[in-house]
Amino acid sequence: MHNKQDNSGTSVPPMSKPLRWLWLAAAVVVLDLGTKALMSSVLSYGQPVEVLPFFNLTLLHNTGAAFSFLAGHPGWQRWFFAIIAVGATVGLTIWMSRLKADEKLLGASLALIIGGALGNLYDRLVHGYVVDFLSFHVAGWYYPAFNVADIGITLGAIGLIWESVFEGRKQARRRG
Repeated sequence: MHNKQDNSGTSVPPMSKPLRWLWLAAAVVVLDLGTKALMSSVLSYGQPVEVLPFFNLTLLHNTGAAFSFLAGHPGWQRWFFAIIAVGATVGLTIWMSRLKADEKLLGASLALIIGGALGNLYDRLVHGYVVDFLSFHVAGWYYPAFNVADIGITLGAIGLIWESVFEGRKQARRRG
């Protein structure tokens, strides 16, 4: 492999074994599916179990996407979101395979998103819905329930944003 140049003209070698980050994706999938199976076996559907004054465990099934987007449709959204998850996983894995040596946060972020996408994809394909069980609330307002896969996707997205904001600063320091 050849060294790549970043935008400042500095040569940055490719990451050695960039797909090693897939262990993190696998960990997210295992943790996600394990917690969903546990919660499905110990909770009654739609019955909140208070853990803290602002946090409940509540088993819910989401046929839509984030915030139950498209949940009220007759079922086509299951396959639509499955195709998006597969496409995103393939695209992010290709991106991961091309990482540079200094892009560790990017590798971890991509892996978290991949793991989350695969965890929710499993639910969609096997159950026809995504299992959610983490429910936060305050003053009668309830945030939509979510799961470990959603946490992985969210943390990965935050990492991508962080990387994009601060990568420009890194490149400016290299030039200046």
